[in-house]
Amino acid sequence: MKKIILLSCFFVALGATTYAQLPKLGFGIKGGLNIAKLKNDFADQQNRLGYNAGFWARVSTPAFFVQPELYLGTKGSEFENEISADRIAKGEVKFTTLDVPVLIGKRFGPDLLGVRVMAGPVISFMLSNDADFDTAYDDVTNISDYKNQAWGGQIGAGVDIASFSADLRYEVGFSNVSKSSKYDQKQNLWIVSLAYRIF
Repeated sequence: MKKIILLSCFFVALGATTYAQLPKLGFGIKGGLNIAKLKNDFADQQNRLGYNAGFWARVSTPAFFVQPELYLGTKGSEFENEISADRIAKGEVKFTTLDVPVLIGKRFGPDLLGVRVMAGPVISFMLSNDADFDTAYDDVTNISDYKNQAWGGQIGAGVDIASFSADLRYEVGFSNVSKSSKYDQKQNLWIVSLAYRIF
């Protein structure tokens, strides 16, 4: 009888340990603000405020988690060039993108209250762009022609409180979003978002 009880306890403990080590799946919605700047080598840049809204999923193990996301975002930048003492040329670019980051990270703390660190690549698909430049930029070839996609990387941290989360990330552009090889333009931005876990 004691052997049966001991064996039963062993298999219960083994099953509980195995279950605890199985990957956990989470899914939710997110939204927030983008503070974007289009880094370039031909003009001074100003930040542009945008939004992000979409979905996230998370596959978690005790060692790490993988978090793919899919969300819409608006980005861009504002430009200024001092043409003369009494004239400043201005430009403005607004992108609407579909962003797909795949982040790998580590979570610390219990289920109800935790801290995360994460990093990974992101690809952005251009859905629309609206470029408005002063006539002073007319001699700059292809300055307002942009590619259909761009690569970048994200790094950041987040806090989980029950089913709610808050994230702060920085995204740096890896590829030139301009079709012109003469002028380098890379999208960099801060991403602030709130999220809710559905399950």
